Amino acid sequence: MTRVLLTAFEPYDRWPDNSSWLALVDLTRWYDGAVEIVTRRYPVELTRMSEQLRKDLQDDYDLAIHLGQSPGSPLIKLESIGLNVRSDGTELLQDSPAAYRSPLSLDRCNKVLLNAGIPCEVSHHAGTYLCNAALYLSQHYSYSFGMKTKSAFVHLPLSPAQVARDFDRLPSMSTPMVSAALAMIIEELKGNT
Repeated sequence: MTRVLLTAFEPYDRWPDNSSWLALVDLTRWYDGAVEIVTRRYPVELTRMSEQLRKDLQDDYDLAIHLGQSPGSPLIKLESIGLNVRSDGTELLQDSPAAYRSPLSLDRCNKVLLNAGIPCEVSHHAGTYLCNAALYLSQHYSYSFGMKTKSAFVHLPLSPAQVARDFDRLPSMSTPMVSAALAMIIEELKGNT
C-alpha cells in the first residue's frame, strides 16, 4: 500500500485559519482511497518546521505532499522546483544543490484537475518562504538519507470563509473542491511510487 505524508501549515499573520490545514482536515473526513495517509501540521517557523519535517521523513514514505496557502491565487499551483534560498536571499543549506525538481508527474496531475473543472497550473517557483523550504528540504532529506520518498508541494487558494473575514476580498476556492483536487492528486501520484 502506498504511504503518503500529507502536511499543512498552521495559521499565521492575519489569517486565523490556513486553507492548507482546512483542506487536509476535510480530505481526511471522507477520503477512502487505497493509500495510507499520515498527516502533520507544521509551524510557520523555519527551524521548527525543518526539524519536524526531517523527523517525519525518517519513516520513509512513498510520497510527501506538502500543502500551503497562497493568498491572492485564484487556482491550485503544483510547484515543481524547490530552491536552496531563504526569503532573505541566503541559502537554506550550505554546500547543497541550488535546487531540486519534483520527480512526480505534475503535468498529469494538472491535466486531471483541469479536466475535472478545477483551476490549476504547474508553477516553477514556490517563492522563497516556508513553502519553498518545505519542498526543497523534503527532497534534500530524502536524497541525502537514501529514502524512496518523492515530494511535491501544492499551493492552495484561500477558502471562502477566510476571504469573507478579510477586507481585501481576495480570490478563493471552496474547501470541498480543494480536498477533491487533493484526492485526485494523490490518486494520480500513487502510480509514481
